Amino acid sequence: MDRSDADQIRAFIGGRFPEVEFTDSDDIFSFGFINSLFAMELVMFIERAFAITLATEELQLANFRTVRGMAEVVARHTEPAVLGSRAE
Repeated sequence: MDRSDADQIRAFIGGRFPEVEFTDSDDIFSFGFINSLFAMELVMFIERAFAITLATEELQLANFRTVRGMAEVVARHTEPAVLGSRAE
């Protein structure tokens, strides 16, 4: 997980809900301020901010509960693929 990815995601959420304090591992849905509309805004923000397209199967609540989870989704799309085992 890239720290700056998490920072951007946290800043986006914090900008919309400045009165709420949360960490990267807090379940933001458990606070009760996230609704389905904001969940879609999160998806759109992540796709635009990180220039990625999320597949339908990635749009699972588990991937969006925490800043850490969202940053991990971004990392799967932006980190270079690890090539197979080293050549012998």
